[in-house]
Amino acid sequence: MQPSDTFSGLECTETGTEYDADVTGRSEAGAPLDPMYDLDAVDWDADTLAGRAFDSMWRYRELLPFSDPVTANEGATPLVEASALGDEAEVGTLLIKDEGRNPTGTYLDRGFSLAATAARNAEAEVVAHASPGNGAQSAASYAGLVDVRSYGFVPSRTPFPNKAMVNVHGGQMKVVGGRYPDALSALHEQLKSDWYTLQEFDNPYRHDGAKTIAYEIAERLEWSVPDWVVVPAATGELVYGVFKGFRDLAELGLVENVPRLVAAQSAGCAPIATAWEAGNDDTEAWNHPDTIVGELEIPDPEGGALALRAIEETDGLAASVGDDDALESAVTAAQKAGVEVGSAGGVALAAVWDLADEFDDEDTVVVVNTESGSKNADILRSHLMGQGI
Repeated sequence: MQPSDTFSGLECTETGTEYDADVTGRSEAGAPLDPMYDLDAVDWDADTLAGRAFDSMWRYRELLPFSDPVTANEGATPLVEASALGDEAEVGTLLIKDEGRNPTGTYLDRGFSLAATAARNAEAEVVAHASPGNGAQSAASYAGLVDVRSYGFVPSRTPFPNKAMVNVHGGQMKVVGGRYPDALSALHEQLKSDWYTLQEFDNPYRHDGAKTIAYEIAERLEWSVPDWVVVPAATGELVYGVFKGFRDLAELGLVENVPRLVAAQSAGCAPIATAWEAGNDDTEAWNHPDTIVGELEIPDPEGGALALRAIEETDGLAASVGDDDALESAVTAAQKAGVEVGSAGGVALAAVWDLADEFDDEDTVVVVNTESGSKNADILRSHLMGQGI
């Protein structure tokens, strides 16, 4: 393993107890582990970073754990101004951070770059995890870069493009009847060989890739931060990762504050939003998940407590929106902003409309689009057909 000079290991997010860098799973306290860095050793300023090519998330290498990464140039995605949408939402500026431009069309590529690097360093022969779909495709791609056997367990409702591309990247796809929890159970019940976990928060590096989204937003805004960042919430890794990224920048003195975060969920599966509204510190499993937005149908999010902590510490909010509103928002973004927003990104955009009274008319709001709209093309088209188009 070749750690970066500033990486100092893992710590328990509950107790602060330190762990070695090669540990997987949760801490002895049952909490996720989080990569730690010596921020005093990070010699950054705006001029230093301005001299580096904006070509991948690895331009921020001092705050990433490995000096020899497995990478497909993930990151460096555009921040697109959506003036027409901003006018409709009555906010000063609306920007879309388009993570659909990543190598496999999802923000998850950032985390799987790190997770695959950790697997290579552990000399893993088999890697595996369960996902609603995008993760299986991304994991297969990065596992292929290190030439290890990979298994992706996905529910039967996973979109065909995800299923196809798992095999195209050389991965083994296991389709499980039912929904995401069934795929997760099947992973542990059916895979008999020893395997290295790529599961969010069991692998402690995936959310650390997501934090680079915050770095890019701040740098593109010339080291200022937006008033709000609206994030689709599923496992909690994206909400917590983005929070961690802005917190890093504030501690380094590159930005003055951390923006307020909104965790946006589908009304048919909203354990984080429900826990937030109830004032709880952790989520409870959602008994009957039912949303067309499969990537967000995570009824028992592993990072639920961390997502709630991020919302609390930023004086943020959580919101849930209906499927029709989410799909309509995704279609509107394609037609009026030229961004092919996926259904999960549509949830975040719909939340902007629902929370319009919370925003000032001069606020800058960034919406994170987590996936390419082409992954959900059939769902978006069906939505239009339902309107007679």
